Amino acid sequence: MTAMTGDGGRSDFVKQHRIWSDAEYAAADEVLRKIEKSGLETIRLSFADQHGLLRGKVIEAQDLASTLRNGCTMTSSLLAKDTSHRSVFPVFSSGGGFGMDEMSGAGDIIMVPDPQTFRILPWSSQTGWLLCDIYFTNGRPIPFSTRQLLRQALELLAEDGYDYLAGLEVEFTLLILEDAKTGLADAGQPGTPPEVRLLNQGFQYLTEQRFDEAEGILSVIRSNLVELGLPLRSIEVEVGPSQFELTLHPSSGLEAADTMVLLRSAVKQVCRREGYHATFMCRPALPNAFSNGWHLHQSLWNRPQSSDHAGTNAFTPTNEGETLSDVGRHFVGGLLAHASAASVFTTPTLNGYKRFRPYTLAPDRLTWGRDNKGAMIRAIGACGDPATRIENRVGEPAANPYLYLASQIHAGCDGMRRQLDPGDPTDTPYEADVPRLPQSLMAAITALRGSALYRTAMGDQFINYLLTIKEAEVSRFLASVTDWEQREYFSIF
Repeated sequence: MTAMTGDGGRSDFVKQHRIWSDAEYAAADEVLRKIEKSGLETIRLSFADQHGLLRGKVIEAQDLASTLRNGCTMTSSLLAKDTSHRSVFPVFSSGGGFGMDEMSGAGDIIMVPDPQTFRILPWSSQTGWLLCDIYFTNGRPIPFSTRQLLRQALELLAEDGYDYLAGLEVEFTLLILEDAKTGLADAGQPGTPPEVRLLNQGFQYLTEQRFDEAEGILSVIRSNLVELGLPLRSIEVEVGPSQFELTLHPSSGLEAADTMVLLRSAVKQVCRREGYHATFMCRPALPNAFSNGWHLHQSLWNRPQSSDHAGTNAFTPTNEGETLSDVGRHFVGGLLAHASAASVFTTPTLNGYKRFRPYTLAPDRLTWGRDNKGAMIRAIGACGDPATRIENRVGEPAANPYLYLASQIHAGCDGMRRQLDPGDPTDTPYEADVPRLPQSLMAAITALRGSALYRTAMGDQFINYLLTIKEAEVSRFLASVTDWEQREYFSIF
């Protein structure tokens, strides 16, 4: 790879630790050619942290060749933070609070760009973007890398002869930014939320009029996403005020998760530049606001035996009158069996559990049904239909996509291994006599703590790490006095 020469930085970190395949080396050469041809000036290097938020650095384009070869340093303390960006581990103690020498003292880790993720950012002049994987300086993969955890789940699935296909339906709230709250007193961890107003009144689900009212900013979002190369399928008007949904064409597991990370970041950045505030928060505390969900369509495909043959959908039933094959039914059985523990992955915020209410097009219990949008799992398919799939409607848009998808794969595969029967599909998902979904993040944490499946699949070290972060968020919440408490008790006692 002659284009990647030079002696800047550490010495051939990528080559020394055998991080890339031939395909990635070839992709890196192509990236450098594109950058030279496009005249880009800066490159954003980002990795998805434990929350699925992008963190990173911006480098000069002329330094990318060295960075592709050697990686880019990043502080390890970023892995210690909760959603307020506070460190919840004692990073300056022995082992950094992780019991790992590599995490001591908030020292360096290495971001290694994945050259196959390269994009030119249409909204940022002369700027390229690369998603990175993270490693310790000794070359060891970091066990808290959620992208790596999904990659491992996909590799195990491939060993069983399957590929994973995912389609995304993501709801968000789009508001006009009135006051960004950038006063000195507004800074904090977290800072003061911005003041906003509605883009339109909503409550006209899928009407052309409501779409036309928002068409100006929606067209800007659309053009940027398309220019990024994301597989956008539609932009739709949702039920609530200023609420919209983005749907994307299905893609392979890692690509789908990468797409979701970039999608959220792109929408927020583009909207802010245009004077809007886009939020993927599940249930904003705004009058008349509706909850936002993330519906995950998924299917398994039998891997082709040779390049001359295409894969086949393993969920497609072969008998008339059936919605799913036995493989699909068992996969659903696994999702239902592990849904409570998986809630920390699918619904990782305190706010997200306020969405689980009956008769709201959101699930509230562990059910599955045939094309039933009130069930947790909606099965869509028929005999011979290659588009047969299941839709998990439990997720919130704030979920880390790598953990969301990995949790589905591990649960579904456990159902397949044990041939778990999901029971009969329900026609009355809000009346079924089955267990309810966790009613709070605290309940979900308890379920995950006792999950043998996820401890085996993701490792005790990662599960305990994630639980520590989520418990810190819960503790901060429980220590704060809410508006509800003030209204409830301040006058009567």
